[in-house]
Amino acid sequence: MKIIAGTIAAAMTVLAFGAVSIAQQDPLATRKALMKRNNDNAALLVKMMRGQVPFDAAKVDEALAQWADTGQKFPSLFPDNTKTGDTRATPAVWEKRAEFNALAARFAKNSNDSRGKAKNADDVKAIINRIGQDCGDCHETFRKPQ
Repeated sequence: MKIIAGTIAAAMTVLAFGAVSIAQQDPLATRKALMKRNNDNAALLVKMMRGQVPFDAAKVDEALAQWADTGQKFPSLFPDNTKTGDTRATPAVWEKRAEFNALAARFAKNSNDSRGKAKNADDVKAIINRIGQDCGDCHETFRKPQ
């Protein structure tokens, strides 16, 4: 049994390092995947806020943790070689790097600070309004419209 547990732990470590390596090799794909997860979590919390799905504090905190993680990772996912291609990032990301990084940090902080605070759908609404403002502020300057 110890051999199996050790093998599983080793495999998980290899997978974790592999994910980091992939992120370093393809930051554009990584940031797209993170934004998709952001959007999926936002959709869930909006449904929760509207009473379309039951309130679940654990799911709210999972979404907030993912958003905080995205905010922390995002600044490193915009190297110069990702300025072109299949991206909605505007040139402002690279021209106003300090502002972009500050907005990502604010998004991460506000997401993290909101964890554990949702006790009902009204709390989710307040969180969505606050975090949504962070998203909007960044998208306004740093993301091309669809």
